[in-house]
Amino acid sequence: MQKRHLSHTQIICIALLWLALCYIVLTSAQRIDGPTVVTLLMSAALVFIPVIKAWKRKEE
Repeated sequence: MQKRHLSHTQIICIALLWLALCYIVLTSAQRIDGPTVVTLLMSAALVFIPVIKAWKRKEE
């Protein structure tokens, strides 16, 4: 079974939702320390690696 490709709109929505979540986390945190930064970096990798792969597949 082949996976469905993400559309450009879906890719942009996913990125904007992740940015909104990061904004909420950073503005509501009392202090920004190591675990917060590491968590944001890991979430960025989990979100943007598949998004970038889907974007590259769209261009081919």
